[in-house]
Amino acid sequence: MAEYFDSEIPHYFLCPISLEIMKDPVTVSTGITYDRESIEKWLFPGDNAAAAASCPVTKQPIIDLELTPNITLRRVIQSWSAAHGGQRLPTPRPAVTKSDISKTLRLANSPEMQIKCLRKIRSISSNVSNRRVVEAAGAVEFLASLITYHDISKETRDEALSILFSLHLSPTSLSSLNTPDFISSLTNSMQIGNFETREHSTTLLNQILNQTDPKPSVLSELKPRFFVELSRVLFDRISLNATKSALQVLIITCPWRRNRIKAVEAGVVHLLIELLLSNYSPEKRVSEMILTLLDLLCQCAEGRAQLLAHGAGLAIVSKKILRVSTLASERAVKILHSIARFSATLGVLQEMLQIGVVAKLSIVIQVDSGSKTKSRSWEILKIGAKAWRSSPCFPEKLICLMSS
Repeated sequence: MAEYFDSEIPHYFLCPISLEIMKDPVTVSTGITYDRESIEKWLFPGDNAAAAASCPVTKQPIIDLELTPNITLRRVIQSWSAAHGGQRLPTPRPAVTKSDISKTLRLANSPEMQIKCLRKIRSISSNVSNRRVVEAAGAVEFLASLITYHDISKETRDEALSILFSLHLSPTSLSSLNTPDFISSLTNSMQIGNFETREHSTTLLNQILNQTDPKPSVLSELKPRFFVELSRVLFDRISLNATKSALQVLIITCPWRRNRIKAVEAGVVHLLIELLLSNYSPEKRVSEMILTLLDLLCQCAEGRAQLLAHGAGLAIVSKKILRVSTLASERAVKILHSIARFSATLGVLQEMLQIGVVAKLSIVIQVDSGSKTKSRSWEILKIGAKAWRSSPCFPEKLICLMSS
């Protein structure tokens, strides 16, 4: 504002955010005018921008994110700037409107026009600030229809999925996609798509199920192939993001007993143990998710049987206690607790003693590891006490503790 040093600038020329003279004034739904660049940065700070924002001045929610150019104010600023020796305001770029996008969508009535429409939507949505306008114009419904429509080319379906993924949808749009048909279509994409398409499908599934209220009618009717395809994502280790998304989807869906059995039958328990053994990711969160999912799957007999069938199952679960985080230790002890309560044959108890599970639990009860974790550890030790007392591997100090 140096060129206006000798002039008093009218306060309504200044953007409430930047406190600079507005070059492209636009008005939001609350009636407040801002400079376009400033309000776009406020509303759309990046790929993870919030779908609903509040007005910086009034603090009211901005429901309609379309920005209306304030042409009258811009002309006034332009005239005042010219009269006071200021620079001419640059011509603002044309704004993308919902009506423009809606018109494009209406023309997509043939395979050729659908491809053109997808290209235009991708071009428009490459600008972060346009994504919410694209979403509000009905593009989500259009893209979802292409993904679920059977009589369409794989290339068109994959492109629609890629664009839908790039929009970083609001919770409202994600909720609208939480239907059996759309989830089935994403499962198909995980089955026949390339690595990128499979990652997009898995991530979208995670967003849909994680950011919306669970729908029992949807989650309880998931097909076995849904779990097979998620297990393939874990097996192929497409990317860390895809792995974390697959784990989170399984955590959300496996509280239902029938889903736990389907996941176990898809080989998920074996894959989780292999992920732990390989130290797949240094992130603590990944180990916590794996142990959380194992805990869920070990709540059914089939899951416990698969854990015990793996030669390193008990050992790797025990190894994670007191090594990752408090949450990971809690989940690992819960898994061992399920094994001890419901699957503790003499052979299993002997294995727990030989691989150091008992020694690890004796440490847990002596350190600050949470009351529930300590309680479960004590219960495991009491369950196996008769089988372990006579063994030279059973710590004498532990015998004293149990006697006291």
